[in-house]
Amino acid sequence: MTSTTATADASTPRLLVVRNDKLGDFMLAWPALATLKAARPAPHITALVPSYTAPVARLCPWIDEVILDPGDEAPKAQQRQLLASLRQGHFTALLTLFSTTRIGWLGLRAGIPLRMAPATKWAQLFYNRRITQRRSRSDRPEYVYNQQLAEAMVEALALSPGEAVRPPFWPQPEGDREQRRLALASQLGLASTGSWIYLHPGSGGSAVNLSPDAYAQLAQDVDRRMRQQGATQPHWIVTAGPGEDAVANTLVARLESAGLSARRLPPAAGLADFACSIAAADAFVAGSTGPLHIAGCLDVITVGFYPSHRSATPLRWQTCNAPEHRLAFHPPPGDQARDMSAVDLDEAAAAIAATLVDADRRATS
Repeated sequence: MTSTTATADASTPRLLVVRNDKLGDFMLAWPALATLKAARPAPHITALVPSYTAPVARLCPWIDEVILDPGDEAPKAQQRQLLASLRQGHFTALLTLFSTTRIGWLGLRAGIPLRMAPATKWAQLFYNRRITQRRSRSDRPEYVYNQQLAEAMVEALALSPGEAVRPPFWPQPEGDREQRRLALASQLGLASTGSWIYLHPGSGGSAVNLSPDAYAQLAQDVDRRMRQQGATQPHWIVTAGPGEDAVANTLVARLESAGLSARRLPPAAGLADFACSIAAADAFVAGSTGPLHIAGCLDVITVGFYPSHRSATPLRWQTCNAPEHRLAFHPPPGDQARDMSAVDLDEAAAAIAATLVDADRRATS
């Protein structure tokens, strides 16, 4: 049930942080986790996550311990085991970034003294510290909402706030990116120099995304514009999630037939391996999916395609990398808010090419 990476003495605050939904949502919790860990004295942080995101949670530098959440539909025996684990954790406080009735009731039964969550839904009845955020307005990024909760928790525990943590929220060891790039270059038969652009045409089952045809058109236009501006021909590394191999393979073949340097990312040994491989990219192009938000945590240049309706805007689901490393495109609001074919691909290609050419020039100067 648990995986411990660090221990804490009796005086250390013990926090249980819950983000037990999708991968992208979990990656947007990393700035909040960094904010918590920067406080003094630094708390011991345990993350409650589903088994799907656990491999990445174990890589997070701001998490000391991982507990697996078996989910709402798990048998009663597993639910009892989870409750026992939480009681044994002797947590000082619970911070739920996405509030649900089950987690609120679980925290209450586990005897956690301070239980904090956004003030939404019936679940708030089980929390004794509720923070009003009105996330449904989508007037700020999701990761900022999460950071606000973390700051409120630091204050509630009378901890001293640390210095503001800046991107990357997933810092890599010195030389790690270069080693990964060289290893992948050897596998793929590519030069390790020039721009490596990861292209993720899948949707992860939920994100509204461009069509494969639109991605093919976009890549060809970006490629042409970059070479017109004097850049070396970029390499396009196409990635795929579960069940998306056919789409990825077709896109690679189409790009190759158009004269682009295109490859499939080699099969990963699991989610953690795939996540680490994104560090080798210069840019990551995708819809608002989990992999895009992994790239954001790594401070890789992100190119995101979003619908325009309020709950899924580029602002609400903004990646958490540096502002100069973020590009976002969407259809016009109104009747076409969810019509990704209405995205202006010419505008997108021009902005992507200019950003990548500038980044390449700065890297080689």
